[in-house]
Amino acid sequence: MKAFEKAYQMKVRDIKIKDDFWSKIQNLIIEEAIPYQEKVLNDEIPGIEKSHAIANYRIAAGFEEGEFYGMVFQDSDVAKWLEGVAYSLSVTENKELERRADEVIDIIAQAQEEDGYLDTYFLLKEPDHKWQNLQECHELYCAGHLMEAAVAYYNETGKTRLLEVVKRLADHIDARFGQDKEHGIPGHQEIEVGLLRLYNATGIEKYRNLASYFIEERGQNPDYFREEREKRGWIHFDMDPEDREYSQCHAPVREQNEAVGHSVRAVYMYMAMADLAMEMQDESLYEACRRLWDNIVNKRMYITGGIGSTSEGEAFTLDYDLPNDSIYAETCASIAMVMFAKRMLDIEADGQYSDIMERELYNGILSGLQLDGKGFFYVNPLEVVKGVSGEQFGYKHVLPRRPRWYACACCPPNVVRLVTSLGTYAWSEKEDAIYSHIYLGQNVSLNKADIQVESRYPWKGDVCYTVSPKTKDKFTIAIHIPKHAQNLIVTLNGTTVDIEGKMIKGYLYLQREWAEGDKIHIQFDMKTRRVYANPKVRANAGCVAFMRGPVVYCFEQADQKELLQTYRIPSDANMREYLCDSGELEGMMLLEIEGYRLKEQEDLYSEEQAERENVRMTAIPYFAWGNREEGDMRVWMVE
Repeated sequence: MKAFEKAYQMKVRDIKIKDDFWSKIQNLIIEEAIPYQEKVLNDEIPGIEKSHAIANYRIAAGFEEGEFYGMVFQDSDVAKWLEGVAYSLSVTENKELERRADEVIDIIAQAQEEDGYLDTYFLLKEPDHKWQNLQECHELYCAGHLMEAAVAYYNETGKTRLLEVVKRLADHIDARFGQDKEHGIPGHQEIEVGLLRLYNATGIEKYRNLASYFIEERGQNPDYFREEREKRGWIHFDMDPEDREYSQCHAPVREQNEAVGHSVRAVYMYMAMADLAMEMQDESLYEACRRLWDNIVNKRMYITGGIGSTSEGEAFTLDYDLPNDSIYAETCASIAMVMFAKRMLDIEADGQYSDIMERELYNGILSGLQLDGKGFFYVNPLEVVKGVSGEQFGYKHVLPRRPRWYACACCPPNVVRLVTSLGTYAWSEKEDAIYSHIYLGQNVSLNKADIQVESRYPWKGDVCYTVSPKTKDKFTIAIHIPKHAQNLIVTLNGTTVDIEGKMIKGYLYLQREWAEGDKIHIQFDMKTRRVYANPKVRANAGCVAFMRGPVVYCFEQADQKELLQTYRIPSDANMREYLCDSGELEGMMLLEIEGYRLKEQEDLYSEEQAERENVRMTAIPYFAWGNREEGDMRVWMVE
């Protein structure tokens, strides 16, 4: 039997990131992205997709006149932004931002109906249709995100105004849905995550029980959405209720073995399943999470951590079906994978989860953010071709530049809430051990110790932990050693540590009676690595990609000038690494690779190979692509 031990709850206010890499990104989010998104939500940025999300709440609260505008789930943009603001206030004090956030919360509270119901689309547009279209209309999804925002705001500021709002909302939902009440499941999972966070913040067990109901009910009646549609007699998006895999209702969650359907919905559900497995000490549910994780990361994930191979339903397809140029790989899906990974780590420290967390953070998530903090990718391709991507049928969703906003804007505020709460993903703490999952320069206050971390990651494998224990008792510090680390050297107070017998599932376990100022110094080489896809991935046949540490590299036409498909990389090509000292890529480690280019020829097909021209190629971190002149981009190059 699996021994479950619940990890202590981490709060952003207990962690101060001071990191050469991530502090810049956190500051960018706080100084640029959060104010920019606030203006977008208030319709103060001309020339972009209109949001109207805060105005919807103001109208519903009676503060102004007007009509609902936006997607049926428009409320969730405000919730995710508020959650990010809550974390940001613990990173950097900002009384004025906090005042404005409090005002938004007051507006939300005024919009809530007496019975606890709260969703501006139905309050303003279709008040007679509440709770009739769970498949398409996202009422439970929006509620879940508001619950997450409320818990975050309470944890980081101590304020309860929004928490009381979502408790009334949760009570309203609980009064309606359940085993002995009206049956129902959300079309887009998220309420389960919000309810479990609300349970942990309040200790009110009915919220956990309701989350358990929504998880366990899914798939018990695979025809639920078809029957719901027949009963209501009206549609919103005209989603196909016969596509049971799209919303993961094709089978009970404990019997699901493959990740199918809409990728974000799926992984939000897996997050909640992992949470519930821990809460209920449920080995069967945990094993389902392990199976689904294994299917994703070993058969349905891109090298960047992206998931979801097709724009048709923003969904998973088949094992090893990973096209690079018609990819979907939504930013929200990569964010969900980080959250799923952390929940699995809280159950068991296993390097497979930390390695994927790194892959997502440094690649599939950061690529979704423009270097100026004011542009965002929804889709994160691994190949872009000018004139095709974003223009031709089948590729119109694959944009070569980051838009400033979207009509469906789920990803931008999701990036905000993840990056501002990043420190909480770095640690788990249990009764006898502290676990360090990712390398971040920081000062963290834990129950058993204060720890200062100095890190040169991801450009150098050099990390130092300085421990200030709060107890005289012996305890363990377990540090994740990335799978890619080469020539590992660990010292404790200057003395080399023999790691034999101390490595368990990718973690280095050091147990002792810690003394003030004890230093753990970890060093390893990070050489550029050639990476090859499984031969079953047809899109990458004959191709090679490059990684250095956790960072995936790509090639842009901005550096190579010619069409990228004309370049070839010999299997024995010479390479060098160098730090960029100017321009948009300043401070990033770049690669120079010797290769050749095939010269142009007149005939479409020829019996002669094209002439070769020796060239030096430049590869840049994938997360930074699309910030210079527009042109082609590729991760996988013909070898």
